[in-house]
Amino acid sequence: MSVRVRRVYDPPEPEDGVRVLVDRLWPRGLAKDAARVDEWPKGLTPSNELRRWYHAGEGSHEEFARRYEAELTGPEAEELLRHVRELMASGPVTLLTAVKDPEHGHAAVLARLLG
Repeated sequence: MSVRVRRVYDPPEPEDGVRVLVDRLWPRGLAKDAARVDEWPKGLTPSNELRRWYHAGEGSHEEFARRYEAELTGPEAEELLRHVRELMASGPVTLLTAVKDPEHGHAAVLARLLG
């Protein structure tokens, strides 16, 4: 099983496999055909409340990760996680995000849970 994290603004690569956007909002200024997003499971994204809390600088990355992981225990998220794991069993999966530092954002937390 293989999963990696990349910025959605980076050009698609053959090694990407299934490209899964894991941001709640569509990336600003990016045309849908240029993004080559295969799936967009909004139920795997941090809630608006959690996202706002974290971007307001009210907590650490560790606390954000803990709260995000707790959100991913709901039935919709568990089903979506199961689906992404099935995709991973068939080949590489790339989690796409618009954040500037994807290795320290929610996509990295999600990749760790999937791996």
